[in-house]
Amino acid sequence: MADQKKYNVIGIMSGTSLDGLDIAACEFTLEMDWKFKILYSETIEYSEIWKSKLSNAFFLDNTGIESLDNEYGAYIAEVIMKFIQKYNLQIDLISSHGHTIFHKPKEKISLQIGSGRIIAQKLGIITISNFRQQDVMLGGQGAPLVPIGDHLLFSEYDLLLNLGGFANISWRNEKGTREACDIGPCNILFNAICNKINLNMDADGALAKSGKLIPELYEKWNQLEFFKLNHPKSLGREWFEENYKQDINLEKYSANDLLATASTHVADQILIFISKIKAEKPFKLLCTGGGSYNTNLIKKINSLIPIESELIKPSNKIINFKEALIFAFIGLLRFQGKNNVLASVTGASKDHSSGEIFIPQ
Repeated sequence: MADQKKYNVIGIMSGTSLDGLDIAACEFTLEMDWKFKILYSETIEYSEIWKSKLSNAFFLDNTGIESLDNEYGAYIAEVIMKFIQKYNLQIDLISSHGHTIFHKPKEKISLQIGSGRIIAQKLGIITISNFRQQDVMLGGQGAPLVPIGDHLLFSEYDLLLNLGGFANISWRNEKGTREACDIGPCNILFNAICNKINLNMDADGALAKSGKLIPELYEKWNQLEFFKLNHPKSLGREWFEENYKQDINLEKYSANDLLATASTHVADQILIFISKIKAEKPFKLLCTGGGSYNTNLIKKINSLIPIESELIKPSNKIINFKEALIFAFIGLLRFQGKNNVLASVTGASKDHSSGEIFIPQ
């Protein structure tokens, strides 16, 4: 299989927003460059039970995490099996990001659950997972990992912005080297506010649009130390809870005003960062992730970019499944023994090929 020119790979992704499990069956072909097709894709919404298990995994001890790792791996395998049967697929590899429980790169910890070993055993298909830990051990942030796919699959864009739980971005610097980092919170902040009023999300940013800016909160959030740091840098749930959770106080502020303030804060931090790396140069910005459907947020970002520049929203399939696509690609590169993590992005000591390969017995 290593000498093939065409591969069918399933990519699996679960983000911090807990929107669901993204699954994409992808075809990769190596000609002069890599070409891809997303053949089939779905988002499997989490049940309330799984939302609770994954959101509370942060508080488990080692035994509890190990048990949940196995249980979640079995759940992922079940989802993949139904997906394969539904579309009658022949699959070469499975590449699963899993769900992040801890991300503390300074402590050399980045833990994603969803046992690749169990997925491989249950499906009888080579499975690759645990992509971040090796990078952390090499002194990197362990994130973001998607930029290798940006570089090899989406090279026609100057900037690639993902509006997921956190907003992250990748770009080519003046030397043509790929760089990337997390910018700040995005859907994790919006959804945390909405959850206080028993909503999953602020559809189209309608509530935010009707709210008013809270000046003292806007200033407080903008002064957080993370925004002053140089890249590479990355974020996890721990940072969000420490710096934002206590401010989501409905006794003090209205939900609409909190959402309005959050939207302005998120958009401004994105454009502040872009101005640092691209100055006034015109650019093509590809925008993906669930936040791309937040009309209010996109309008704010669009109003701030230089007139000559262009914000591009691709097809819904790319918006929704770009990360699952790229993790499928990252797994394929790992299977081939090729570098799939860039030191210029994560700050690791070297480029490397990361991920554990589980071969079914």
